[in-house]
Amino acid sequence: MSDATAPKRVHIIQGEYKVVNDPDVVLTTILGSCVAACLRDPVAGVGGMNHFLLPGSGNAMTSGGDATRYGVHLMELLINGLLKQGARRDRLEAKIFGGAKTIASFSNVGEQNAAFATQFLKDEGIPIVGSSTGGDHGRKLEFWPSSGRARQYPLTGAETQKTVALEQRPVRVPKPVETSIEFF
Repeated sequence: MSDATAPKRVHIIQGEYKVVNDPDVVLTTILGSCVAACLRDPVAGVGGMNHFLLPGSGNAMTSGGDATRYGVHLMELLINGLLKQGARRDRLEAKIFGGAKTIASFSNVGEQNAAFATQFLKDEGIPIVGSSTGGDHGRKLEFWPSSGRARQYPLTGAETQKTVALEQRPVRVPKPVETSIEFF
């Protein structure tokens, strides 16, 4: 990329994922308790990012809920998208971000999201080469899939609360009966 060419910014919102092989693209997102997994194949020069709100799969697949809010669904979509673009599973590497505890009185879904992403990648045999999870403030994330470079900026308290409000927008999501997470 020449200095005169600005990178193409592609913003990923909650429930989305994107796979690219263009070295001029930077993927961006804003995270509170949500988690973004950034995966890439350094040999194929392809990478991507997802952005999920809840760990696991919940009952979304069977009760007509919004599956795109759940980590297991978005992790599988991201990995399959990478493989379709020429990535090889044995060369994938990951970075995970987000999972802040943004509201003190709520259960720590951010911590559950980060634990889910870590366990999922371990189970899939995909090494985590970098991560920044937890804390009590949101973060703005930039990821360059072709190089694997990632940069984050902490959000102010007001910015974090705005992000939390977006994460809590009304969507009918089945509420888990218990607070524990079971990994398959």
